[in-house]
Amino acid sequence: MAKWGEGDPRWIVEERPDATNVNNWHWSEKNASGWSKEKIKSLFEGMVLEEPGLAKVTIKEVSKCDGEAMVNNRKGKLIFFYEWDIKMDWVAKKEDEPKKDIKGHIQIPNLSEENEPCEIDVSVSVTAGGSAGDDVKEFLRKKCEKVIQSKVADYITALKREYATDLILPTKGQAVTKQSKTILSPPPSENSLSANVTNTTNNMQKMGLGCKIDTSQITLTERFKCTADDIYRALTVREMVVAFTRGDVKLDLVKGGKFELFGGNISGEYENLEPNKQIVQKWRFKTWPSGHYSTVTLDIQQKEDSTEVRLTQSGVPSSDVDRTKEGWKNYYWDSIKRTFGFGAMLI
Repeated sequence: MAKWGEGDPRWIVEERPDATNVNNWHWSEKNASGWSKEKIKSLFEGMVLEEPGLAKVTIKEVSKCDGEAMVNNRKGKLIFFYEWDIKMDWVAKKEDEPKKDIKGHIQIPNLSEENEPCEIDVSVSVTAGGSAGDDVKEFLRKKCEKVIQSKVADYITALKREYATDLILPTKGQAVTKQSKTILSPPPSENSLSANVTNTTNNMQKMGLGCKIDTSQITLTERFKCTADDIYRALTVREMVVAFTRGDVKLDLVKGGKFELFGGNISGEYENLEPNKQIVQKWRFKTWPSGHYSTVTLDIQQKEDSTEVRLTQSGVPSSDVDRTKEGWKNYYWDSIKRTFGFGAMLI
């Protein structure tokens, strides 16, 4: 076993709560099957689907939920496996025949990570009620498929939120906070981003909206011991961004989509996303004058034994250049390397 400060950092057992598997560089796995079954039941049981003038349909029970869900981590990459065959029992009352129950099943036979929620099949059958249930079945088949698919999307989102981030563990010096089963440290406050933040805030406020702002351009280059795909994922996959920022984030990963990091202290929107090659953002500190954004361009280039990220940021208020540089180094690059082991040599 390597001593502290020696050897490959991915394999050192640091002074940390679990004392093993630093940054989960080894394969680690969590079984999410039990949690998933309860979550699926809570999402569907009791759900009401109503068509005015026709019927009110209530999903009474998830009578079948066969399958499994696993969450794996390898070298900082989160992998979700789930495969479910779901059957739900429903009962309907038609408005013109309120005393007669019409019963049937809704089945989802192919819920897995191989299909997007909008691609899953939803089949509907009637088991009681005879021909009176035909129009109810047609209503469920045509108009309620999207509702069912939306609930499936809620399950997938909850699965990733519940099980992803605590597979990537904190390193030495990082506090371990248990909240909603997610291991996170408190997000950096505005003051923690730089020792000069107070002065900078005052300077920004003195500028005022509508005043001319003297701006500068920042150029930084950083190398990571990982692939271009690894670093692109670290910057765009929500669970990985949560891991290295150690706080909740908002990411809408489409052109024009918004993002917020570090409790809203950094925000902006995506202007261009080219997987494994380039990310372009409108980017601002919360303390900058309202409406003022810089433009951040992250060019990602795969090298023979590493990946180079070249950052160009234009429109940075000149009084805030040093804080911005320090923020990229401390809260992005260094944190990514510590969290995912991207500062160590590839093997």
